[in-house]
Amino acid sequence: MLNNYFPVLVFVLVGLAVGVVPMLAGWLLAPNRPDSEKLSPYECGFEAFEDARMKFDVRYYLVAILFILFDLEIAFLFPWAIVLNEIGLFGYLAMVVFLGILVVGFVYEWMKGALEWE
Repeated sequence: MLNNYFPVLVFVLVGLAVGVVPMLAGWLLAPNRPDSEKLSPYECGFEAFEDARMKFDVRYYLVAILFILFDLEIAFLFPWAIVLNEIGLFGYLAMVVFLGILVVGFVYEWMKGALEWE
C-alpha cells in the first residue's frame, strides 16, 4: 500500500529541495554588505519622491489593461495551431473571424490614441 505513495513522496521532497536549497545557498554564500543604495526604495526606474499613495495617470492603467487583453487573446493561437489539422475549415474560418475582430479592436485603439504616451 505504501509503495503506491512512494513516488508522490519523492516528488514532494524533490519539489521542496528545488525550492529550499537555492534559498539556503543564497543566504549562506551571498555577501551581506548593505549600503544606502541597496536599502533605498526603488520603484519604476526612478527614486521615490512622493507618498506611495499618489495617483497615477489613467493612461498607465489603460496601457496595462490593453497589454493583458491582447496578450491573452494571442495566447488562443497556440492551441488552435496545434489542432488545426483536426478542426478543419470551420476551425480555420472561426480563427480568421477572431483575428479579424482582434485587428479591428487594435486599429480602433490605435486611431483613438490609446497607445500614445506623451
